Amino acid sequence: MNPLTISGRDHAITQIPMLIRPATVADIPVLMALERHASTASHWSLQQYEALFSETDPKRIALVIEEEHTVKGFLVARAVEREWEIENVAVAGAARRRGLGTRLLGEFLDWVRGRGAESVFLEVRESNRAARALYEKWAFVEAGRRNGYYREPEEDAVWYRLGFM
Repeated sequence: MNPLTISGRDHAITQIPMLIRPATVADIPVLMALERHASTASHWSLQQYEALFSETDPKRIALVIEEEHTVKGFLVARAVEREWEIENVAVAGAARRRGLGTRLLGEFLDWVRGRGAESVFLEVRESNRAARALYEKWAFVEAGRRNGYYREPEEDAVWYRLGFM
């Protein structure tokens, strides 16, 4: 992957290459570190992350986005028949607001759509405006609310759904 350089009159802007790939067991420590520093991410145990790669676990996908060979974010989702639930998303603090979440979500949606998914759903903290804007940008629609769903602090969850059919 080569970086794209755009030259202007007085300066050059270099876009750093990004790679989206399936997560591996070796990525678990990085996934855990990323989610620990993302207050809006779901905080999982080591056993929950290890279960992502277990054959007995429900069908799941875990994608990571790398920049300069460093994992900067991840997305985890599970299949529920022909629907997919996004379970966890985190992007490193310094990498936020640069489109990494958009690219990661787009790659995931393309992947599940290509495998015949009928819809994708998720829950997000009501106060997480950045995440809600991202999902709405991808045409997710608010499908309901769950009062007091989140803890520490207690907060409502907004349930979003995106249908493909």
